[in-house]
Amino acid sequence: MTDFFAIVEDMAERAYLGEFELMILLVLIALGDDAYGVSIARELERHRGREVALGSVYASLERLEGKGLVTSTLGEPIAERGGKARRYFRITQDGLRQTNETRQVLTRMWRRLPKMEGENA
Repeated sequence: MTDFFAIVEDMAERAYLGEFELMILLVLIALGDDAYGVSIARELERHRGREVALGSVYASLERLEGKGLVTSTLGEPIAERGGKARRYFRITQDGLRQTNETRQVLTRMWRRLPKMEGENA
């Protein structure tokens, strides 16, 4: 049980990602250079199995950019968008580091849990 408390103390010393933020960062990694608002929302919907509000995606991206975990650039103007450019997002080195740290903590915590009813061995 002492390992569990060490993990919780470790989490208190750092700012870990929220569930939706973590999912967005994972989608950015998966999409690479094709990560813009709509493509991010569609990928989230595909994996979550439910609709995602585009506004919540942009709000999270803005928050992540403010934390230095994401950067954005404007692409070329697109005729189908009335000449407006898409804003493309990329995960930063700090974003990758924090994503990996969050994964490591969650993995350690999952491993410490007892087997749940109906779980395969």
